[in-house]
Amino acid sequence: MERLLLINPRSGDDDPSPGELERAARERGVDTRLLKPEDDPAELARASGAAVLGAAGGDGSLALVAAAAIDTGAAFVCIPFGTRNHFARDLGLDRDDPLGALAAFDDDAVERRIDAGKANGRIFLNNISLGAYAGLVHRREHHRRRGEALARARALVQTARQRHHLRARVNGEDISARVLLVGNNRYAVDLFTLGERERLDAGELHLGAAAGWLPNAWEERVAPRFTIELPQSQVRAAIDGEPVTLDTPLEIESLPRALRVLVPGTSSGDDNDTGGGPTMHDNPRATEEEQEQAQEGRQQEEESMRGMEHQDPDTQGKRTHDDAESE
Repeated sequence: MERLLLINPRSGDDDPSPGELERAARERGVDTRLLKPEDDPAELARASGAAVLGAAGGDGSLALVAAAAIDTGAAFVCIPFGTRNHFARDLGLDRDDPLGALAAFDDDAVERRIDAGKANGRIFLNNISLGAYAGLVHRREHHRRRGEALARARALVQTARQRHHLRARVNGEDISARVLLVGNNRYAVDLFTLGERERLDAGELHLGAAAGWLPNAWEERVAPRFTIELPQSQVRAAIDGEPVTLDTPLEIESLPRALRVLVPGTSSGDDNDTGGGPTMHDNPRATEEEQEQAQEGRQQEEESMRGMEHQDPDTQGKRTHDDAESE
């Protein structure tokens, strides 16, 4: 098998549908597999022996297949098929065009070398977070599994009620924060850039710690490796937006240029290759629509903070029960 695309049919908004994406890939001569809930994407990718491994899904699904590509030396293809598609955006792809991204399987595709992060042995493409945001991700997953509508809104309200800070030692220095995030390369911490990264190949980790729920002011550090010590033996985290529980201490490192990525030749902009070509600055500027969406999202979260007791329909009489279940 030369080329394989693993498709998460539970991702995306059905435009295109998983079946349409699968047919379009097969028309290009790409083997495909629609993932079942019990499938392990990383193991399927490793066992395939494919020289090119592609993933269509959200950032969490992409990271699992990217890890297999690193392990096997295969090239990786990103098909944006999730909700936010942050990695595709920072790679320079049109994250609203999964069918167009299939051109990365073509013979004229451009290969680039980019960094990956590793946290306690697990590969990530975007970031790992602890504290309030990680709690939000875990609670959202909890409500989703219960089949509740508006899972994100309910998770946001429950998370906002908790005021405790995360206390940690980062490379030997004490930090107290509500949100702690370690990114694979430097993020722009600004409302209108949506947390974008200009580079994916600088070989560095970017740590940001925010004392409040909204990142109005960050304490930032850059290093190739971070050791994060915590009082507890395990900590809830979010890796590329997926809920995980990790043993402590956390050992997080940058893997410089560890991932071979193929992108459509028409979107390359120049001839970046695996050698010492031009520095990669693939991140497009946020559109006006994206800026408006970001501002509206921040305003909604601020309003949730101020009026959270009134926005939770189950606050009266069920708060203790819900909080206990979400831990």
